[in-house]
Formats: sequence, C-alpha cells, structure tokens
Amino acid sequence: MKKLLIILSIIMVSKVDAKFVNGTVYDENGNGIARVNVLIDGTANSVVTDINGFYSIEVPDEKSTLVFSLPGFVTKRIKVGKKKVIDVTLKYEPIEYAEEDALNEIVSMPAKTENKKSFYKRSNGAVSRSILGSGGMMHDRALNHNTEEYATIHENGFRKVLDKPLSTFSIDVDAASYSNMRRFINNGQLPPKDAVRIEEMINYFGYEYKNPTGKDPFSINTELSTAPWNEKHLIAQVGLQGKKIEMDNLPASNIVFLIDVSGSMSASNKLPLLKSSFKLLANELRPQDKVSIVVYAGAAGLVLPPTSGNDKKTMMEALDKLTAGGSTAGGAGIKLAYKTAMENFVEGGNNRIVLATDGDFNVGASSNAEMERLVEEKRKDGVFLTVLGFGMGNYKDSKMEILADKGNGNYAYIDNMREAKKVLVSEFGGTLFTIAKDVKIQVEFNPTVVQAYRLIGYENRKLNDEDFNDDKKDAGELGSGHTVTALYEIIPVGVESEFVKDIDPLKYQENKGTSVASSDELLTVKFRYKEPDGEKSKLITQVVKNKVSEAGNNLNWSMAVAGFGMLLRDSEFKGEMTYASVLELARSSKGNDAFGYRREFIDLVDLARSIGPRQ
Repeated sequence: MKKLLIILSIIMVSKVDAKFVNGTVYDENGNGIARVNVLIDGTANSVVTDINGFYSIEVPDEKSTLVFSLPGFVTKRIKVGKKKVIDVTLKYEPIEYAEEDALNEIVSMPAKTENKKSFYKRSNGAVSRSILGSGGMMHDRALNHNTEEYATIHENGFRKVLDKPLSTFSIDVDAASYSNMRRFINNGQLPPKDAVRIEEMINYFGYEYKNPTGKDPFSINTELSTAPWNEKHLIAQVGLQGKKIEMDNLPASNIVFLIDVSGSMSASNKLPLLKSSFKLLANELRPQDKVSIVVYAGAAGLVLPPTSGNDKKTMMEALDKLTAGGSTAGGAGIKLAYKTAMENFVEGGNNRIVLATDGDFNVGASSNAEMERLVEEKRKDGVFLTVLGFGMGNYKDSKMEILADKGNGNYAYIDNMREAKKVLVSEFGGTLFTIAKDVKIQVEFNPTVVQAYRLIGYENRKLNDEDFNDDKKDAGELGSGHTVTALYEIIPVGVESEFVKDIDPLKYQENKGTSVASSDELLTVKFRYKEPDGEKSKLITQVVKNKVSEAGNNLNWSMAVAGFGMLLRDSEFKGEMTYASVLELARSSKGNDAFGYRREFIDLVDLARSIGPRQ
C-alpha cells in the first residue's frame, strides 16, 4: 500500500510539473523549416514541425532538454528551463547537395517540377526560399487565376485652408496592408496600387513616443519638419501612444476562434498556417481566459466548447483535427460565433471574436453591405472583432477590412509565422485588448501660416466634420501599447504650388481672407475617445506651434515609409522621392530595432527597387 501511494505521488508530481513548450524552427534565412524532429532527450517522445516550422510538445519538467534534428542541418540541443516558447535557428551542413530521400521528407515535390538535384541545389549554403519559405509558396504560385479584391483608393489631395480649415478622420491601427504588400514583393512583384494603404504601412511599426502619465489612456506627440520629397513643403506628425497594460493586469478573456475551413482554405499558407498561428495565441492564454472554436464551410458548427486557457492540450488537439473542404457560409459562421460569445459573456472582461479567413464568402450573407450590417448590429452587445487574413490568389481584402472596421476591432494579414508571432504574441495586448474606442481626430489649420494641407493616407477613414462631436458615429479602436501615427503634408502661405487650385469668387457670401489667429500657432489637434464600455466621449485638445525643426527618428522613419508607399502607388504627390532616397532616410532613422522589423523594411525597399518600375 505504501509503495502504491509513493507511485501515485510521483505520477501526480510529474503531472503538475509537466508543461507545454512551443516555438518555430527557422533556417539561417529566417524561413520556417518543415519536418524537423523535436525530441525530449532521453525519451522516445517527439513531435515534428509543421510546414511553417511550428511545433508544440509537452515536457515533463524544467530539466528537460529538447533535441532539434533534420538531415542537412546541424543538430541543436536546448534545455527547457522556465521557457514556454523556444524558437530555434538551425545551420546548414557544409555540403553541396542534400540527400534526395531527406529532401523528400522536408517537402512534397510539386507535380512536373525540374530534376530534383538541380531543384534543391544549394547556392552559398542556402536552400531555395520557394521551398522552405512561408506556407508552401510554390503551391500558391501555381494558381492560374487571381480573384483578389481591393477597395479603390483615391488619394487625398490638397485642401485650401480658407475653403476647408478642418480635417476629421478616425484612427486606424490595422497593419494588414503592410504584410500583404510584403508578400507581393517577396514573391517578385509589386502590389496592386489599391492594396497599398499608406497609413497601415506607417502604423505597422512602433514609435518611441512618450508614455501616457495622466488619466487619459494615451499620450499625444507632435513634430514638424521639412518634407523629404519637396523641400518647400512641411510634414506635421501627430502620434498617439496607448497605455501599456501588463499581461497579469489584463481582464479575463472570452475569445471565440472563428475559423474558415472551406475548400478555398486548403492551400498550405492558409489553414495549416492558420492552425500554427492560433497555437501561438493559445499558448499566451491564462487560466482565467476561455476559448471556444467555431468553424464554417458549407455550414457552421461549434467544434470546441468554452475551454480554460489552462487546458492548452485540448485546444491544440481541436486545432489539429481541422481540415478544409466545402463552400463558405461566412454569414452563418459569424452569427454562431457571436451567439457563442454572448452565451459566455464576461462582464468587465475582454469579449472578442478572432476571425481567420481568406475572406472568400459565397454562401448566405456574403456581400460587403450584408456583412457590414450584420457586424454593426452585433457589436452593440460589447463583443469586439479581430480579423486575421490568410492566403493569396482569391484573397478578399475589401471584405475583411470592412468587417474589422465595423466590428470595433482590428485587421492583420498573416503571411508567415514571424508575422503570426508579432501579431499574436509580441503585440498580444494591442491586438486583443481595447483601451479606447471610437477615437476620432480633428485638426484645425491656421490660415495665417498654412495655405493648404493634405492628410497622407486614411482615405477610407475620413469623417464629416460634424461627425467629430456625434457620439453615435463609429470610429477606430486603440489597443494596449498601440501607437497610431498620422502625417499631414503642408504648403505654407506664400509658397507657389501646382497643387493649390483656385475657384471663382463666391457670389452670395463674402470670401474668407482674414484670420484672427496668431502666426506662432500652426494647427490645433482635437481628440475624442470613449472608454471600452462607455457611450459618452471625452475631449483632449493640443496646439502645435509653428516651429520647424530637424526631424528625429520617429518622423524620419514615418516619412520614409510614407515615401515608399507613394512610390508603390505611383502617387502624383511623390515629388522627388526615389527608392534611393527612401533607403537613405530609413537607414539613418532605423533606431532601436529589437525585432528586426525596420531592417526587413529596408530589405523590402531594396528588393522593390530591383523589381521596378514605379519610381
């Protein structure tokens, strides 16, 4: 009996000490590696990385050592310790060719490809990125048609201050346009012009703004300098820094994963990448959080009832079972997800649906207008919506942007596991926890010093001036730790410009030609926002002085990104900007780049320059 108790005690202690560890295995180029064997040293327990290099394994205790091995790469051993996430980079073996059998284990050969040895031949120790890259790119390149959809963007033009002194818009923290643009360039082509939303490119990056110290959930940061593409023009930067809430202090979450498992999601950079991405998110959840999984194809169904964030094994097993097939009943899926969220609503908590799809709805409520009305109706119940886009070829960007906008949420495009980690791990709080909603900005320009202005980007976020004071008017949301940046290009009084157009004198009212404002003020910025569960907005006002200074890293970086966006759009406002000048500006303002996002931007600009011809 005593021996039995000892054995039971050992089993119970082992169970308590056991934990899940996950991560991604990369090659030296930063691409996820499939079929890597991840073994718990001294045991027979092992898992294999998926097509994106992701793995998840249950280890008995902190003393465990993981062994990462794959033919053609140097084996690596790492002690687990207290780490929950272990990312690994494997180095290539110094050989000219990898064995044919081993290579077949890494990836399935596509039909009618070239000779295997020449196809997998190493060049300076690097395996072809098209094979080991994010999400089986070769499969998707084989698509012989493209039905991607983007909403038309008409760039903001210059407005004369005497005719229109106010500029009003909703903030936008979405960053989908940037990662989608990156996908096109990494595939050797420039993105469609309407896929380039400059404000989302700017807001993909964090900025070193001062942290909020008062009662408001964000700080306001402004800067004024000369435009790099036109030395006679000025750029005014307005930046918000959201208050960072530590993970332990965030409210309990009620999250519904709404996953598209229709036939269009079968490609390797869709459902397989989606499942790996959601495993990263599951690993971040706490015991007080709960997750449900709703899927939809020809019909919608609940495949995982509300499950504690502590039960990661059950979540991951549910994700592993998902397969793609059938048509796409997106409307039915969204309705069931909201129903599930409301049945498990957490008062004072974070109630959110995370929709993952390529946006290709074709059954039931599928038009943009129908989906917009559906989400607008449901958001009133206090459930927010995050939209994650996946895939290529039939990607429906316009639908997903509308859903996130109308669902009091945000929108990201996941093209690889690094992006999944950025959105769902590094920026977890900002992506899933709202600290202020219906955030609006209204800028009034001083006609004494400003002749004309234009807002760079935010074309689909513009509001009527009267909407600023209307608390019934929906606007954007700000997440924990998020930054939001907006740029205005300004033509000072006295500067001749082809962009300033005159109109005939008015017949029935006096022309506005005088100002009572002091010339030391350039503009006044007003902000309105609501608490996440509030219905009445609060007002903040800040004056920007008419004082031009040398641009710091924050402004220089945002101008470099804006300039690149204008080149990709072949904008009439790009002036003297070139890929070379973007690179010079970006390299000089890279600043602190802990995660390498800015280094990656510089590489993208250099790659886009070689693709051409928009310059």
